[in-house]
Amino acid sequence: MKSIKLLFLLSFAVVFGQTAGDTPTYNFPKIRSSITMPVTIPLSEISNMINASVKELVFQDDSYTDNNNDQFKVKVWKTRPIRLVGGTSQNLLIEVPLKIWAEKGIGTLGVYSYQNTTFETVMSFNTTINFNNNWTISTNTQPNGFRWVTKPVLNYGKIQIPITSLVEKSLKEQQGKFAKTIDQQMNAQLNFQQYAVMAWNVFSQPFNISEEYNTWLKISPVGVNITPLKFYGNEITTNIGMDIYSETFTGSKPAASPNVKSAGNFTLVPVLADKFLLQTTANVPFSEATNIARNMFMNKEYDVRGSKVKIKDIRVYGLDGRVIIEAETEGYVNGKALISGIPVYDETKKKIVLSNTKFNLKTANILQKTATLLFKGKIVKMIEDEYGIPTQDLELASKKSIEDAFNKEYYKGLKMNGRVYNLKPGSILLNESGITAVIETNATLKLILNGI
Repeated sequence: MKSIKLLFLLSFAVVFGQTAGDTPTYNFPKIRSSITMPVTIPLSEISNMINASVKELVFQDDSYTDNNNDQFKVKVWKTRPIRLVGGTSQNLLIEVPLKIWAEKGIGTLGVYSYQNTTFETVMSFNTTINFNNNWTISTNTQPNGFRWVTKPVLNYGKIQIPITSLVEKSLKEQQGKFAKTIDQQMNAQLNFQQYAVMAWNVFSQPFNISEEYNTWLKISPVGVNITPLKFYGNEITTNIGMDIYSETFTGSKPAASPNVKSAGNFTLVPVLADKFLLQTTANVPFSEATNIARNMFMNKEYDVRGSKVKIKDIRVYGLDGRVIIEAETEGYVNGKALISGIPVYDETKKKIVLSNTKFNLKTANILQKTATLLFKGKIVKMIEDEYGIPTQDLELASKKSIEDAFNKEYYKGLKMNGRVYNLKPGSILLNESGITAVIETNATLKLILNGI
């Protein structure tokens, strides 16, 4: 089976631009989640299968003398395709429309007068279906009588002889054979093992979910669940669910999981969870964080005791697990102000901001240190209120690109369908080159089989 390559085309804003070679390594945790595979079997498909196994000429008796010299011949044809309808108790109602030609001899001592007639009936069956936990289907088809469209009567002019009993005897024999044929065909064809194996092996190869950040997603199935079969007017449906672990890797592509040839026994459950959890990263180089700070604060002036303090340069870097904003000032305070903090995600502001801030002032003029408290209050408040790395464009672009990737047919006959309903940065990490935002994604992810 070919592997499916799933590309999350993360279209980040310029601030998030970074080459794959600069991607830091982050050890992601294993996340327990679920993927569902709705399976729909149109009853028309089963009808086609059964019709293909039943010839147009269903039955033929060309002998007058068999069956204790009954002087009776009969031929039975299908007039229209066999029809299936979903019942209400995990059963199928099957109708077989038939045209019957019959000829009967009337007489004694070897002298007979023959008359033939053609009439129609509908043969009915009731099939119950059970889903075995080894992925096979077992059916039990029982005859459910006849419905005469036109009754069989031989017309000898003034004498009309009903032959219903003769015809029904033959039809009942054929109906029993029909029931066995239906069971054989359905039991052989309706095997869900192939779908479980297909779904399992789809994820044997890790997916490159971000070429820009050299990030890989690996999905490892650990168990399979299935919901009871549901019968509707024109289809049978069920959901196959896989309990999985999703793992994200940065850097080299992780090793693939071996393909399986068969799926283990499933667990029957009333309802399946369909929440898919995923973590990825977005990296903000300190050079870009510095550009944001310069655009916000360069050449701004602040009043301290009636005098001006101007920021003439600013840069952002990391040190000892904290983000440092170093502002070079001139004027009443001439030196370097250092504001450090722990980066966190502020969901209200949609920004990565600094918390637990600390302040330090480096100045050559010892007298200016008397203004430290006033200056500290102004610049720290400014940084806390205004500075932040915006993530809203990241969130919107990521949501759209993931949903685009989740709604494609990557393998013939197998379509992915998904929706992101919550995506936001979680943990904020520091590395040598910048800030790494761990993006937590909650989505629904399904596999849709096109046909059976």
